[in-house]
Amino acid sequence: MADPRPLRVAALYRFSRFADPVALRGPLARLCDENHIRGTLLLAPEGINGTIAGAHDAVERVLDHIRALPGCADIEVKDSHAPAMPFHRMKVRLKREIVTMGEPDIDPLEEVGHYVAPADWNALIADPGTVLIDTRNDYEVAIGSFAGAIDSKTHSFRDFPAWFRAHRDDFATAPKIAMFCTGGIRCEKATAFLKAEGLDQVYHLEGGILKYLEQVPEAESLWEGECFVFDQRVAVKHGLEIGTHALCHACRMPVSPEDRASPHYVEGISCPACHAARDEEQRAGYAERHRQERLAAARGDVHVGRVFAGDTAQK
Repeated sequence: MADPRPLRVAALYRFSRFADPVALRGPLARLCDENHIRGTLLLAPEGINGTIAGAHDAVERVLDHIRALPGCADIEVKDSHAPAMPFHRMKVRLKREIVTMGEPDIDPLEEVGHYVAPADWNALIADPGTVLIDTRNDYEVAIGSFAGAIDSKTHSFRDFPAWFRAHRDDFATAPKIAMFCTGGIRCEKATAFLKAEGLDQVYHLEGGILKYLEQVPEAESLWEGECFVFDQRVAVKHGLEIGTHALCHACRMPVSPEDRASPHYVEGISCPACHAARDEEQRAGYAERHRQERLAAARGDVHVGRVFAGDTAQK
């Protein structure tokens, strides 16, 4: 029987010292192109971050190349699978940071919080002395999180430092602060930030929510809902199975099955979150774009307007 999910999806990141990211970009981009890989890889002086998808062996060839980069020999990769290609194109981009916080003095290679394996995470966050913070964006938190986690209600990771400083007094006496994100990179950088702010007992979920959902049995899980991912799968659940959310191609926000039953949801045009914020002219434009997307799909092409807002590196 054919594999119903033949494509491998590999999420990865590594903080490392890249003296010349520009020189690394060309060979990596060419290798991805030669192997029909799609997704996004970010290169910066602080390392590499991204998610790629393709045939299993093709992804492995790209991973072998990445492992040969400085400091990346033991890079951790979080694998899942998809029934269809979850990305529309391949991008290898040069950035100032592999995850943008906007705090140039923060260096996760110098000091970060304590790593907590998924198997030990439940005990940590069940401790009454632990303050649990979700470092992800508000639209991600809306579809799932750990029970009791504080939602910073930020729309970008760049907003996290200002949010924390505004609430610093709330956490000054906390015995422990635990943080988590999708793949581990944001909470790793967030712990480095908190350490620089003078807090010591700071912990983060190693491998992020994705590793937790992969390794912790659903019956033992403290996760509630689904986990937003930055590709066409939109969300995953336990076992990294594809979730129930779709994407509104007007506002790029996740749309639940209940949202899709709303009269304000029209595929490709509007959803309950954005219906009131769009006028008829805008909706007409979305309708035409959606029509062109369907025509392109019927031809086996990808319409240039259909670019997933989350076609970006893992978070």
